[in-house]
Amino acid sequence: MSGVSDRGGPPDGGRRVLRKGRFAIAAVFCVHGSVTGSFATRVPWIQDHAGVSAGQLGLALAFAALGAALAMPLAGRVSHRFGSRTALRGLMALWTLALVLPSLAPNMLTLCAGLLVYGSCSGMADVAMNALGVETENRMGKSIMSGLHGMWSTGAVLGSAGGTLATNLGSDARLHHMLAAAVLTVLGFVCCHWVLDVRPAEDEEAPPRFALPPRSALLIGAVGFCAVFAEGASLDWSAVYLGDVLHGSETLAAATTTGFTLTMAVARIAGDGVVDRFGAVRTVGTGGVLATAGGLLVVVAPGPPVAMAGFALMGLGIAVVVPLTFAAAARSGPNPSQAIAGVATITYTSGLVAPSAIGNLAQATSLVVSFGLVTVLSLGLVFGARVLRQAGSAHPAPTGAAVPVRADGE
Repeated sequence: MSGVSDRGGPPDGGRRVLRKGRFAIAAVFCVHGSVTGSFATRVPWIQDHAGVSAGQLGLALAFAALGAALAMPLAGRVSHRFGSRTALRGLMALWTLALVLPSLAPNMLTLCAGLLVYGSCSGMADVAMNALGVETENRMGKSIMSGLHGMWSTGAVLGSAGGTLATNLGSDARLHHMLAAAVLTVLGFVCCHWVLDVRPAEDEEAPPRFALPPRSALLIGAVGFCAVFAEGASLDWSAVYLGDVLHGSETLAAATTTGFTLTMAVARIAGDGVVDRFGAVRTVGTGGVLATAGGLLVVVAPGPPVAMAGFALMGLGIAVVVPLTFAAAARSGPNPSQAIAGVATITYTSGLVAPSAIGNLAQATSLVVSFGLVTVLSLGLVFGARVLRQAGSAHPAPTGAAVPVRADGE
């Protein structure tokens, strides 16, 4: 235990513990994002090394989605059994070490197996850290989730920047990922030492293996689905798009992923203040307009510079949507935990399905058509933003509970 009670407010000295816990969970988000950024920039290298086509790469990435879908519901049980701190430390170690698996794959079969494990570790660590992030936010009594996701994007920027440098130096992705995994495993282990150690009551039953979202959270999950689909597609396919469609250099292609993650990081770090001023509905609606404009730039781009600007604009537009869907889910019904778990399953499965769907559609048509689909889904944010107002007004937070974000600008 960390000196933080598992029910109610913190004891004496709890503010200091909460501050440390907040910074620690933010660092964990950063480490998690670094793994994703490190992987995304080397996808073209992994594709060439395994000798697979765009369609085969999309199929292989589907195994990451499958692994996550199967493993994500287990994260709650692991946290219940071992406590949030020990569970997160172990799950993060598995995730950082799983980074090496895809680059080691010499063919399609081993790539699918590696991505299955990679996706499983990603999903479990993702759910555990977001659940602890929500708990930390509730105990602090103010919004921090957008900032936490901003730290994830900051980590993705750092990871993709390292990948860009490694690509420019002509480094073998296997060596690059082994070094990155070693460093990130140590960092994750250290950061988890200060996160909140939340443990269940003695008579509390273990959570179900799978939590279906209540009806009130389905539309919220659909909004998150659109945003995370665009994010997953851009992270894993932006570099390939620049290289295969617009014939940019490997370094320029890798830099495109870095630009996308950079705009997401900046928007998420500033997101809590923006939402406090303008409200969730206006923020998501405006973001949908920006993301749609970015998608259109990618689709019509005559050369790399325009497409790079489009990906950056898309990252800016979708950045804060996922944290706001979690906050809205918590207000959407009588069981906030079940709603958050259901929305998380929808959104993160979307992010892992997206790369596969993009690859399969590209195989049948082209990558340009694939990102046309991304643009249409981005437009869905404009029309779906009002769902967040309905969630916020229908179920106001109980007295004494934290209100992560406002549903509107009032």
